[in-house]
Amino acid sequence: MLLNSSKLVGCPVLSLHLGGPIGRVTGELVDPNDLTIIALNVDGPQTGDGDHGDILDVRNIREFSNIGMIVDSIDELVSKGDVVRFDKIIDLNFSIIGLNVKTKKGVKLGKVVDYTFDPETMQIMQLIVKRPFIKAFLDPELIIGRSQIKEVNDYEIIVREEEEKIKKESGKKDFVPNFINPFREGKFATNEATVEEDK
Repeated sequence: MLLNSSKLVGCPVLSLHLGGPIGRVTGELVDPNDLTIIALNVDGPQTGDGDHGDILDVRNIREFSNIGMIVDSIDELVSKGDVVRFDKIIDLNFSIIGLNVKTKKGVKLGKVVDYTFDPETMQIMQLIVKRPFIKAFLDPELIIGRSQIKEVNDYEIIVREEEEKIKKESGKKDFVPNFINPFREGKFATNEATVEEDK
C-alpha cells in the first residue's frame, strides 16, 4: 500500500514506553541519491530540549497505524550532529516538493507537488507533478513512476520517458478479463447429435 506524503506531515508519533504521543512529524529528510526517506523531523513538548532530539530514524518506526506511527521510546530521537548521514542530508537542504520535472530532451513537464511512498521501505514510488499553466487545461496532473526517473539534482528531476509515453503509462490499468471470449478461436465441444447423424 502506498501513502501520500501528506500523510506524513502532522502525523502523531506515539511511544510504547510512554503510552502516548511524543510529538508530530513536521518534515522529512529525503536522500536524493536513491529518493528514500531516511528520517523525519518531530516536534513536541519534550523534543529538541537537550535531553531528547527531534530527528527520528525511519528504521526505528515499529509500524504505521490509523492513529499514527509507533516507536519504542522517545529515546529513539536524535539531534543534529549525532548521525553523520543525517547531517549530510540536512546540509544539502534538499526538498523534492517544488522541483521542476523535465524529459531528457528538456521538455518541461511541471513541478512536483506531492509524492507517494512505500511505508515498508520508505522509498518514494511516484511523483505527482502539476502541469504548466497552458497544459493544465487538458491534464492538470501527471503521475511519474520511480522507474522513469533518470536523474535528480538540486533544481530538477530528469525522466527517461517522453511526455506522451508517461501519460499513457500513468493512465494504463491492469485489466484481466473475467469472462470467456466466445469469438476467440479455440477447441470447441463436439455436438454429439451431429456426430451420430454423420455415421
